[in-house]
Amino acid sequence: MRTERDSLGEKSIPDNKYYGIHTARALENFGAAAESIDPIFVKAYLYVKKAACMANIGIKSIDETRGAAILKAIDALISSGDYTDICVNPLCGGAGTSVNMNINEVIANRSLELSGRSKGEYDYINPLDHVNMHQSTNDTFPTALRVAMMLRLKSLEKPLISLQEAFQAGEKEFADVVRLGRTELMDALPITVGMQFSAYSEAIGRDRWRIFKSEERIKTVNLGGTALGTGFGASREYIFSVWQHLKTITGIQLSRAENLVDATQNFDQIVEVMGMVKALAVNVMKICGDLRLSASGPEGGIGEFILPALQEGSSIMAGKINPVIPEFCIQSSIQVLANDGAIAMAAATGNLDLNQNAPLIAHLSLKNLRLMEEAVSAMDQKLVRGLKLNLEKIKFNLHDSVAILTYLATVIGHDMASAAALEVKKSGKSPREVLSDSGVLSGEKYDDLVKPEKIRMLGFVKQERTDSR
Repeated sequence: MRTERDSLGEKSIPDNKYYGIHTARALENFGAAAESIDPIFVKAYLYVKKAACMANIGIKSIDETRGAAILKAIDALISSGDYTDICVNPLCGGAGTSVNMNINEVIANRSLELSGRSKGEYDYINPLDHVNMHQSTNDTFPTALRVAMMLRLKSLEKPLISLQEAFQAGEKEFADVVRLGRTELMDALPITVGMQFSAYSEAIGRDRWRIFKSEERIKTVNLGGTALGTGFGASREYIFSVWQHLKTITGIQLSRAENLVDATQNFDQIVEVMGMVKALAVNVMKICGDLRLSASGPEGGIGEFILPALQEGSSIMAGKINPVIPEFCIQSSIQVLANDGAIAMAAATGNLDLNQNAPLIAHLSLKNLRLMEEAVSAMDQKLVRGLKLNLEKIKFNLHDSVAILTYLATVIGHDMASAAALEVKKSGKSPREVLSDSGVLSGEKYDDLVKPEKIRMLGFVKQERTDSR
């Protein structure tokens, strides 16, 4: 054990731990969380610390020997991805101070070790005086959050592109498959499965655009603003150089906020981006609900789609297969919608010159991005790409319904269509048989009118309607 001190007194820290007294107090005060800090957020925070150290070396605020040790420790942490000792509760009080200090202490003690010194020898490399030089939690935490969000947004783009491509492939593959359309869960008009998939492709395409554009909303950072956005405690040379180092390190087109006071206390841009993520969750939830419903039964329900069989669905009902991927995606989307409300509330209830709820905003924002990436990836790879059609059930549902007569009403007239519908129900004959037997439409004419290309046509050809009547 080693003994460390702060303004409140002393504490014993296990020798094998890289964190220090500030982290130890946070662990006592807030406990060990069921969920850890998002590793992407930790990585982004390390990038921020690296940028700060490079800026301080550049302006000669820290000597090159200490600075090199700090940079080496940061690089070692990033390359290993081992953030075991960055372990405070992500929802800690203090607007994220415990997270910042946890990272400062781990970097300092790793630097000391790499310098051939013992953990806790803070006279040489100090978590506050050296690792946190010219910084505050209030500028490093929001900056790290924005970097982490942009990294997760870029990661989310890939499965979104793949999912849209999967729907576009389905649009082409199923272009000629006519199914029974339904409104309010009731039989409506014929539509092709390809048209259905085209609607999904368009929706996901809009999500791609929103996610891509959302990076513009959060690329400005308040790094250099320190505690209130005034730059107190930092030199002008540092303020005007640190964000440029971060831009180079991350490869992200960052910029320094023109109004650092605003960027320190207001999180509305995060809320705006989360609104775009919420829109994605809405589309994922709606589409997955459609696919789940279309596969329902299969014998006792709609049963037109066949979803990939991924696992047995019951511990008691033999042979039952559940739509587990749509249900996974729907539940993930529900969680995102709930989190979005909490993020908005947290952003709205910040007080005066700082938002004390920044840890909750960070934790839920990154969680929502992770949830959507996992859901979209599963939807693409384990649902849409393996989806097949039950062509017999599609044909049966379509031709067993009088909805086809609604479609043909534009040719045969509403009254004739209604009379034919009654006859279909009374006789049990198909719409084709009823219209053919009554001489209203020949079988050949009927078949021509219900061709997939006619169903896909926008509106009807006026001459065709006039001639047919």
